[in-house]
Amino acid sequence: MLYLVATPIGNLGDITFRAIETLKSCDYILCEDTRHSLALLNHFEIKKPLKSFHKFSEVGKEDDVVSDLKEGLVIALISDAGTPGISDPGTLLVQRCVSEGIAVQSIPGACAAIAAISCSGLDTDRFQFCGFLPKKSKELKTVLQEHLSYPGTTICYESPNRLIDVLTAISELAADRPLVVARELTKKFEEVRRGTAQELIAYWKDHILKGEIVLMISGQKEVALDWATLSPEEHVQMLQDTYSLNRNEAIKMAATLRGVPKRDIYNLFHREE
Repeated sequence: MLYLVATPIGNLGDITFRAIETLKSCDYILCEDTRHSLALLNHFEIKKPLKSFHKFSEVGKEDDVVSDLKEGLVIALISDAGTPGISDPGTLLVQRCVSEGIAVQSIPGACAAIAAISCSGLDTDRFQFCGFLPKKSKELKTVLQEHLSYPGTTICYESPNRLIDVLTAISELAADRPLVVARELTKKFEEVRRGTAQELIAYWKDHILKGEIVLMISGQKEVALDWATLSPEEHVQMLQDTYSLNRNEAIKMAATLRGVPKRDIYNLFHREE
């Protein structure tokens, strides 16, 4: 059995009883940084062997871990903070276990992305998690354009030394878009700032910016189209492209929206064919 055990993202009091019980009962624990994780285990008096398992060693150590699991060992995987596999090592190992029929179980707990959006004030009915943004300027703008067109909230992780660059790029693409930056969640200097990209840039010109950061982008508001500006043929094509409809479905929707008989629009296409 492989257990994915969520650990605190800051405040040690956020660990769950079940997480502690699982870590105490497993045969050994995989972790990103043995020194960092040892401090956590010592705090809760957990005496189990630690084995390094980070993004640079994950592939190389995967075979040994899978072999141990097949022999019946119970292994727990933790990251330095939060839930394993969420922008942290673990995804490849889980995929390998699933493909080979090895049981995987999540021990839920802290996750910075969920903690951040829950107190953001942004839409929580629809959201996407996009992990860390690209570092190269051209790739960053391309990805941001995709995120800015998403109708729900977009959640990203970012580093303090890159946040201003990201905010600058957003200001060039969507100057008025509401944003939220959550920093150092659950820690002593937790901070949640809201505003446009330029407002946030102006704030951090006079304040220290450090720690772990979650950036959230509010969703693109739907823009109502004036159907009168489109010909019936253009209207049908737009509906096909937007909603992946076949022609007959799009004709029916266009007729309903335009308040005309479906046959009138259907005949336009029929004559063209």
